[in-house]
Amino acid sequence: MSIDFQAVPTPCYIVDEELLNKNLEVLDHVQRRTGAKILLALKGFSMFSTFPQVGRYLHGITASSLHEARLGREEMNKEVHIYAPAFIEDDFAEIASLVDHVVFNSFAQLKQFKPKLKAADHPIEVGIRVNPEYSEISTAIYDPCAPFSRLGVTLKNFRPDELDGVDGLHFHTMCEQNSDTLARTIPVIDAKFGPYIKHMKWLNFGGGHHITRPDYDLESLIRSITLMQEKYGVQVYLEPGEAIALNTGFLVSTVLDVFENGMMLAIMDTSAACHMPDVLEMPYRPMIIGSGQSGEKPYTYRLGGPTCLAGDVIGDYSFDKPLHPGDRLVFTDMAHYTMVKNNTFNGIQLPSIALYNPEQGTRVIRKFGYEDFRNRLS
Repeated sequence: MSIDFQAVPTPCYIVDEELLNKNLEVLDHVQRRTGAKILLALKGFSMFSTFPQVGRYLHGITASSLHEARLGREEMNKEVHIYAPAFIEDDFAEIASLVDHVVFNSFAQLKQFKPKLKAADHPIEVGIRVNPEYSEISTAIYDPCAPFSRLGVTLKNFRPDELDGVDGLHFHTMCEQNSDTLARTIPVIDAKFGPYIKHMKWLNFGGGHHITRPDYDLESLIRSITLMQEKYGVQVYLEPGEAIALNTGFLVSTVLDVFENGMMLAIMDTSAACHMPDVLEMPYRPMIIGSGQSGEKPYTYRLGGPTCLAGDVIGDYSFDKPLHPGDRLVFTDMAHYTMVKNNTFNGIQLPSIALYNPEQGTRVIRKFGYEDFRNRLS
């Protein structure tokens, strides 16, 4: 690889701007083929130093909170959409000053906040999130359509008589999935909510679309978008977070110690709990450049973080050579759901953040220190 991973302090996230641009070009291809509008979901990737680049291709951002909405308005200033399971009364006037679209999770919240939307100094389009009670997600924590889900209005609880002033419907049923899942979801949405979609200006397909994955079927996605646009005359929105930054980032880490306890163990300056929480939550095993599965290469190690959490374990990896303190390991696909989720448990240092392109090389654009830890406390 052309990135000099020795040129940064560790731990450090590095986002490759060329790889990011390749993803954005794929997403723009979908937009140009269909007329759909794609938004960056900030919950997955909020690296605002890349927003000028992202904004050259995408139509704006979608937020899940006041702070995300403000970040999108201040740093990209294109379309700002927001959805939350429930909005906080004290936040809503400021939210209304920032956004172009608001999606409510219930008709009760729509009724509560509609007067504040009318008082805003600019037009705000309004949506309702629906729950089709259909999904194909195997990890329960990520399934928005599981029984007793708090996310979205089911058909049983839908209130057609309260749609006055509602411009669109929103559904989010996917997580890291290909377009065949969407193709099976669209008929369920159509059958349950089609009578209401025909009165709407737009339909938001939500996130979870792994559009920039190498095996993703773009033509199937385009067919699903075209089907709903042609049938109902609606503007289609998609709001992926992960697809924008998929396979664009790295996390550079240093080995701190190596020892044996039934197997070889290595302690890193990178923590699963603090720096890549999805390793424990999802769970998944991130790839390391030059490594293999446990036992595949001559030297196998269990990699752990520097926190006192017993379960702060990244996984078991094998290498061609023994590991030693001071060695650097580079984790891949570390742009999305890392920076947005990291934390300072145990006072562990937050990773620095860097950008790379061939013309400028690697530039560290943010470092963190004691004040960042202290200022989150009181």
